[in-house]
Amino acid sequence: MSTDYLTLNGQRLEIAWHGPAPGEAPTLVFLHDGLGCVAMWRDFPAKLSAMTGCGALVYSRLGYGRSDACVLPRPVHFMHDEALHVLPRLLAAVGIRECVLIGHSDGGSIALIYAGGTEADPLRGVIAEAPHVFCEEVTVRAIRQAREWYERGDLRQRLHKYHGTNTDRAFYGWSDTWLQADFLRWNIEAYLPTITVPILVIQGESDEYGTAAQVDAIARQAGGPVEVMLVPQCGHAPHREHEALTLQAMTRFIARIFQSSR
Repeated sequence: MSTDYLTLNGQRLEIAWHGPAPGEAPTLVFLHDGLGCVAMWRDFPAKLSAMTGCGALVYSRLGYGRSDACVLPRPVHFMHDEALHVLPRLLAAVGIRECVLIGHSDGGSIALIYAGGTEADPLRGVIAEAPHVFCEEVTVRAIRQAREWYERGDLRQRLHKYHGTNTDRAFYGWSDTWLQADFLRWNIEAYLPTITVPILVIQGESDEYGTAAQVDAIARQAGGPVEVMLVPQCGHAPHREHEALTLQAMTRFIARIFQSSR
């Protein structure tokens, strides 16, 4: 793995590469959750890269990890901004020719917006882990609980290990936006019918941040084929809680995509 920085629009994004370069193999592009960053994926991208033979690009969005700071408060449409403006420029800047987006939580939503809202020329498939396509009350309750842990427990200390000087910015940029009254109307279902690439949706059956209604909406409305994997006894992060099972499911999905396109 090599960790580096990419400058887009005068701002530095932390990136990490695993495996082959874009000119040698397809690339898996990892989009982290609302509190994530490069380091918080741990060695999962490297393992999936090795199992699939694909390269892996992992990056921290502005205000996360070791990327540059962002301006707060984030707008309600911050995921749209990332998907429609930042991500296309990033993929072009690093020379991605073919890719599968692997997004967790907010990252899954960003992947779906990109797939349905842009030309998405290099995109061959989407893996959405615990994505949101609309705001649910259960999500709001879980984020309020996370704020309690951050302000009264040890969550801030645990996140500081990964985000450093971005820690407060990462947490409040995420939580304050989701807890805005306007965010209850946030909805990206309009992007689903224009997604034509295959989608794999993975969700824990005990996900504290969302219900199966999110999965059902994607399966019902997406314009391309959708596979669903509901993971028993699993919360919001199947790639951490059931790593082997998640790696196997993603590997099979990716193999089918590139076998059918050859």
